[in-house]
Amino acid sequence: MNKKLLLIFVLSANLIFAKSIDFEEMDKNPERVIPNSTNQVLSFNNSLKSSINSIVNISAKRNVNTNMNNLPLQMFDDPFFKRFFGEDLTNQFKQSRVQRSLGSGVIVTKDGYIVTNNHVIENAEEITVTIGDDPTEYSAKLIGKDSDSDIAVIKIDSSKALIPIKLGDSNALLIGDVTFAIGNPFGVGNTVTMGIISALNKNKVGINKYENYIQTDASINPGNSGGALVDSRGALIGINTAILSRSGGNDGIGFAIPVEMVKDVVGKLVSDGKVVRGYLGVVIADLDKDSKQVYKRKDGAIVLDISTDTPAFKYGLKRGDLIYKINGKDIKDRTALMNAIASFKPNDKIKVELERDKKDITLEIVLGDRSSILGAEAENQTILGGLKVSSINNEVITQYRLPLDATGILITSVEPKSKAEKSGFQPGDVIIQIEDTEIKSFSNIETALKKYNNEHKRIYVNRYGQTIMFVIQ
Repeated sequence: MNKKLLLIFVLSANLIFAKSIDFEEMDKNPERVIPNSTNQVLSFNNSLKSSINSIVNISAKRNVNTNMNNLPLQMFDDPFFKRFFGEDLTNQFKQSRVQRSLGSGVIVTKDGYIVTNNHVIENAEEITVTIGDDPTEYSAKLIGKDSDSDIAVIKIDSSKALIPIKLGDSNALLIGDVTFAIGNPFGVGNTVTMGIISALNKNKVGINKYENYIQTDASINPGNSGGALVDSRGALIGINTAILSRSGGNDGIGFAIPVEMVKDVVGKLVSDGKVVRGYLGVVIADLDKDSKQVYKRKDGAIVLDISTDTPAFKYGLKRGDLIYKINGKDIKDRTALMNAIASFKPNDKIKVELERDKKDITLEIVLGDRSSILGAEAENQTILGGLKVSSINNEVITQYRLPLDATGILITSVEPKSKAEKSGFQPGDVIIQIEDTEIKSFSNIETALKKYNNEHKRIYVNRYGQTIMFVIQ
């Protein structure tokens, strides 16, 4: 073949089979300007001034019992141990010390209601508040707390005029919005850091039970917990609650509880002193790559199991149902379903839209009371006037030096000055029976508490091999 013809053939082939990409490009030489003029300074001071005056420092004091050498606390009360080592030696191992925690809070009403994180004031016996740079200390009263959302409300009485923060709308936020984190860490005075909203609706962080966080890169350092996340107007959009950090300092990943959730929880705490949430009674899971093959929809929460004697069982939910809407609101995943159900009160009627065998079904369900039902989700719940309890597994058996065949429900902590502490319960005790109900699981506790509600109950615990009985209402 002629070389000239070969060259023409190759060029023609390249033209026929060549692919082109059309990029959309910005101007290559953008104009650089100074905001407004050289005589003006870009500042958010006027916008933030009022909000800064709404931030407080919170100091919480609690007494904790510690033991030396990490020996199990229940060992010291064992008669066998005392017989050989005496009362004096065993008392030397027990130490009581004062533990203090510092955090921030936000004044939300003129009459002194303050919002903070539950973990800032948890188990506190004394709560002290200072406002801004004013050294005046106020004794605060605990109004209510909710560990599941990590929100608490305290109140102070002040003869001085208090400045409540103005609330924004966290439902209207957009990624990229400018944010400011305001706190009063370690009592050194108010501090402000600036950033943007990095993400919204973060719900698999693993910090709290109910999560729907605003993620920001505004620095949220230790001591800023419970402080305010505000927009560029100074309006409250969230309560700062946690950071993800390898060093303990700020790595640009902070989380705040949206103000809409804060308003809902605070309203319930102020009116009732606690948060009572609706209860459905299901074990749920997210759709994954495989399960998406058997459903029409690609979003929702799959029902894996249904507890008997629950609203879900009573009103006809079945294993395998894919719940995709509650009262017309889309349910994207299991966390969205949990948050949606928790936003309702017991006895509220809800409309549940679900997919069953590729058919759409609508059910009307009257919710139950989650606070009265422990069930499978009762891990680390507080019961019986101040006992925090947990199921027994291999890790717990090793940590508390329990027998390998131990059964029951473990008491992991006892709230100071609670009814349970006054009755004599201790961390490490294993609840084995309530009245005539043998305790092997949380459902047994649920049954016993329902049966003997508001009555004096005999609680049997195993303490380092001995069975002890307590009576508590």
